[in-house]
Amino acid sequence: MKNWGDRLKKVEQLAQSFQLHPLATHYKPRLRQPSSVWKLFPRQSMAISCAQSSKEAVHVFALEKEKTPMGQRIYLVTSYSELWHYYRTYPQSLMHCYEVIPEGAVCKLYFDLEFHKPSNKGADGKAMVASLIEYVCYKLMAVYGIESSAKNVLNLDSSTEEKFSRHLIFNLQNAAFKDNIHVGVYTKNRNFRLYKSSKAGKKAVFTVADDNKFSAKAEKGISVEESTFLASLVCNVSFTGQRILTWDIPETKESKTSKPYCQEGSAPNSASLSGGLSSPHQEVDAFVLTVVKKDGIQGSIRRWNYFAAEQLLIYDIAKYRWCENVKRFHKSNNIMYVKIVVDLKDEMWYQKCHDPDCKNFRSSSYPLPQEICVSYILTLDEEDQAYLMDDAGNIEPSQAPQSTQEESADIWGDAQEDQDFLKSLDEFEQNSGELSDQLLLNCMAEFDSQ
Repeated sequence: MKNWGDRLKKVEQLAQSFQLHPLATHYKPRLRQPSSVWKLFPRQSMAISCAQSSKEAVHVFALEKEKTPMGQRIYLVTSYSELWHYYRTYPQSLMHCYEVIPEGAVCKLYFDLEFHKPSNKGADGKAMVASLIEYVCYKLMAVYGIESSAKNVLNLDSSTEEKFSRHLIFNLQNAAFKDNIHVGVYTKNRNFRLYKSSKAGKKAVFTVADDNKFSAKAEKGISVEESTFLASLVCNVSFTGQRILTWDIPETKESKTSKPYCQEGSAPNSASLSGGLSSPHQEVDAFVLTVVKKDGIQGSIRRWNYFAAEQLLIYDIAKYRWCENVKRFHKSNNIMYVKIVVDLKDEMWYQKCHDPDCKNFRSSSYPLPQEICVSYILTLDEEDQAYLMDDAGNIEPSQAPQSTQEESADIWGDAQEDQDFLKSLDEFEQNSGELSDQLLLNCMAEFDSQ
């Protein structure tokens, strides 16, 4: 009877514990931490469309896998913070990673430098890099009035005995270039290898060069290493307070023979778009024109800038001086006072006014028409993901995407048994009466017989 009394006491304690702390829905850990967007696509266009339609601040990265045809890449959509989280956790799976620099996106000035060492035995790579940085800093001051030095340049090294290889990323103070074209050197949707990544089949990764003079700013909750990673991202440029730098050739009959000239904050006079080129979102351009072309006013888009990090399109408006703040047209002839800001992520737009009387006024936000919203135009679902990453960091083709939503019963135990157990507990909790002695005796007898 003593043993029976001890068992009865334990049952009572368990019953009381379950009543005070009822079981929640059966928890199964998921890979998608710390944010909710981690999608892999076989084509770059699909990944870019997904990123543009996401309500979260996500970006596109290209991944190379070992033992795949040369040049074949898959494309990842995720946030900077989540990529860094898994970049450290699964370096083997994510060690061949590239930043995709979207067409038309505001970006930092950056260089990809390399030469074949055996063919250039007399070349001093470090001295050449130092000379280039010094020259570029001199030109930034001469042309744009921007003071900089080697302390503003993140210098990454991926050299081997065969090849000298460096990446230089200029982290200027509140200044960036309009896009890749104005940087001068690269094509649209450029893939730029990341800090700590190597090429597929190679072992040399980009690390901070021993002659680097750049120091990443430490921020609360962010390690120095993560700050270096963020500083290495070419498109990690905030809209706030940025000077947008440009380098254009005048669109004249003599443009074929004239030398390039630089311009800041301006563009050739045009009745439509800067340089005659539309933004990456032509349907948004058309909508903005409907806003500034009404009631007999013939406003136009003088220039646009696209901030990929925040999914913002900023339009400088010409021949249109209506201000919501004063509810009238400004009398000033300065055409740079009115801007229209389109937030592609939140699918909203608003007006900013830089007239001295308005002191950087910002209007109320208005929804974009549904027919031009990326989320409406695109209908992406999980079946678009031809690849998935499992809990071990392995990236493999997805045979049946639906099966990834529920983990194997072999891992998590017998599902039917769990359901029966929860059902029994639920019935017990609903029964507020006391258990009879006979019921307890029957339970103990059944327990002893097993």
